[in-house]
Amino acid sequence: MAQSLTGKVAFVTGAGRGIGKAIALQLAKEGVHIGLIARTEEALQETAKEIESYGVKVGYAAADVSSMEQVEQAVTRITEQVGQADILINNAGIGTFGKLIDMDPAEWKQMIDINLMGTYYVTRAVLPQLIEKNAGDIINISSTNGLSGSATSSAYSASKFGVIGLTESLAQEVRRNNIRVTALAPSTVATDLVADKSFFDPEKADQYMHPEDMAEYVVAQLKLNQRMYIKVASMLNTNPF
Repeated sequence: MAQSLTGKVAFVTGAGRGIGKAIALQLAKEGVHIGLIARTEEALQETAKEIESYGVKVGYAAADVSSMEQVEQAVTRITEQVGQADILINNAGIGTFGKLIDMDPAEWKQMIDINLMGTYYVTRAVLPQLIEKNAGDIINISSTNGLSGSATSSAYSASKFGVIGLTESLAQEVRRNNIRVTALAPSTVATDLVADKSFFDPEKADQYMHPEDMAEYVVAQLKLNQRMYIKVASMLNTNPF
């Protein structure tokens, strides 16, 4: 039986645009209070303004998720603004592609620092709140490239494979705390992140998943309240990303 999300508190990373923004807005429509984290304060302010129209509490903090210090400060700030989390959406991420030998090592490492270490830092900062409540949901956004690698995706795939490994391990650690940990593995989603990629054809945008599709899926999963501690949903469409 579906549960109501009204009155719960969700922290969402990468919430200034794209998938993160869409998820935050969809949760707000369900009566969820929202804490937003992203790198750009202006984008956060715009998202927060839209969320306010749904009559829920909203807080935000600008932070680079690859910095543990910034993450901890951001989590403290949004907790003060909206309360302790019931739901964590780890969505913040970047995607750069190139042959392993051609990619600059600093660029390769940045992918790991943001996509994987960022997920770890945010989870580490928020998890004590869920453990204290003895309940909660963590949803990590991976990718079909986290299920199988492809040419020119070594850094991105490594980071997204890592997210799934982190998810599976954490799920086993916190199941006794009634915390569900989920990894979703979408294929191409029509966001700013893929707009300049060679495989993305804007004239065929209707063939791709959109951020709102992801948001509806996330909310549906949360409402189900299934005691399914690991769920990798491979949402396939045209091209893997």
